Amino acid sequence: MYQDCAFIKTVMESSELYIGGTNFVHRIHLEDASLVESIPVTGDQSCREISCENIITIIQKFQDSLFVCGTNGNKPQCWKLVGNQSTEVIPSYEGTGIAPHTYAHNSLSIIVEGDLYTAVPLNSDGSSLQFHRKAGRRPNVWMRDRWVKEPTFISTIWVRRKEDKDQEKIYLFFREKNSDSSPDADPWISRVARVCKVDEGGSKRFLQNIWTSFLKARLVCGIPGESLYFNRLHDVYVQHADDWKDSRLYALFSSSWNSTAVCIYSMADLDNIFEESTFKGFSGDIPEPRPGTCVPNSRTLPVSTVRIVRDYPEMSNWIQPVHRHAPFYISANNYTKIVVDRVTAADGVAHNVLLLATAQGTIHKILEDNSKPFIISETFLSNRTGPVLSMKLNSQMRKLFVGFPEQITWLDLQRCQDYNESCQECVLARDPYCAWNELGCTPVSQGGIQNIPGGQTSVCPKSNLETKRPKRDALSQTQEPLGVTYSVSLGVPFYLSCPIHSNHASYTWKYGGRSSRCQQTGTDCLHLITAMSENNYGRYYCLSSERDYTTVVSSYQLNPSSQESSGGVRASAETPAMALLLAALLVTSCC
Repeated sequence: MYQDCAFIKTVMESSELYIGGTNFVHRIHLEDASLVESIPVTGDQSCREISCENIITIIQKFQDSLFVCGTNGNKPQCWKLVGNQSTEVIPSYEGTGIAPHTYAHNSLSIIVEGDLYTAVPLNSDGSSLQFHRKAGRRPNVWMRDRWVKEPTFISTIWVRRKEDKDQEKIYLFFREKNSDSSPDADPWISRVARVCKVDEGGSKRFLQNIWTSFLKARLVCGIPGESLYFNRLHDVYVQHADDWKDSRLYALFSSSWNSTAVCIYSMADLDNIFEESTFKGFSGDIPEPRPGTCVPNSRTLPVSTVRIVRDYPEMSNWIQPVHRHAPFYISANNYTKIVVDRVTAADGVAHNVLLLATAQGTIHKILEDNSKPFIISETFLSNRTGPVLSMKLNSQMRKLFVGFPEQITWLDLQRCQDYNESCQECVLARDPYCAWNELGCTPVSQGGIQNIPGGQTSVCPKSNLETKRPKRDALSQTQEPLGVTYSVSLGVPFYLSCPIHSNHASYTWKYGGRSSRCQQTGTDCLHLITAMSENNYGRYYCLSSERDYTTVVSSYQLNPSSQESSGGVRASAETPAMALLLAALLVTSCC
């Protein structure tokens, strides 16, 4: 879609997407992905370093303008981009302490009611990582270095409370070095910290300009019964609800044994740990107000309250996921990013759909089905290389914008043409974005045919049971058409193939009153005949069975070779490619 970005930061605003790269900010119209404006934001012209580019590291909507920061040739600088039809670039702030010196440094940012919160290294070598509030209406407030140990900041979120805005908090997700140095301990553990939005630091004599509400707790994801934990947090997505207590967090973890997992957390459960847990290492009486409480004037907090925050900011209790006995989803795939969409089905029921990006650049669409995962599809974004750096969801437009190194593209989440062959295929996909109607499998609308909870094809009209149609706009398939006839000589090796349309289905070959399981390759179901005999001639069917639906995927008729019966040279239906694959299968089956 857009290339030569080197490093990509994005922000989405109504119908537009802003993309920050190297020395520019692109303004994109979302409806047709057209370029509205390319805004140059160049680096320090007096720079004498090897890399003098201005790589955009922060891009945030700020009041009536866009707040942009960049590396500026290792001298971080921030600008305001203002205007509607054309954008004016206004130098704003010296960026040290707001933006990193290089794009490789770990950094985060969020703007809350005109205040900028950043997690960023203060030094040019990437050291002294700080989470602080800077450049806003409220006073600058800082974090004590000893509160975290070699952190990697992952995400920061603001949770709003309509009923009491002074109790709103900013949450920081990160992983840090484990203080447990035993051989069987993971060197990293995952955390969530929180601070009060109204926190303005302590009094002049105690924690002045330092957070008085900073608390942290361990974020747990694993299988406690087997003492297996996914300790390395990689990404977090918050699904906001009208009542903040109903909001949920979807967190992506990895383990030391190269597996990834998704755990889901309740915002109410998470906050309850901070409100009720004891403080790790502290054995005295907990003072009033409780440490971490949001108060209108933090400078008036008693020293006894603030001292516990200073010396014992960690909670004793761990934050457990909604599914305590195991993660919601475990996979051998190396996932790097997660977003979650809320999709209303044809019957008006809302379903959660997880969109997970792999390190290879593929997108997996997964249905949250009554606390169990159901893999809907895998989409490979062609000609995209490298890991996914960012994902932005536009739920209204049903589009996912995906940032790669040096390029950005988008994925239509309503890929209903992939299931357009029949009503049964559309229903079996269990994709909340799609439903069957008289036009085929189309983007969901009221009255469309779906069965998201169970994928039961009995909801399809009886007249549709034998009706199939080609997949609209799909790539041409390489499978053999139904009813292919081959003439095959006795004694030659041969195999039959049918395509695997669904990894949730089981595939079987039927022939001569017998059945056999298929030998699966990545995309095909094979039936191997090592040497043709008289018993091998006849009709073969490849059947796909999924839930309550069975269908014939391919059928073949194998007949004796006419050349053989006349004493001529025996004929084989193998192509060179088929011969190579067959040889490989024979070696595999023999060894």
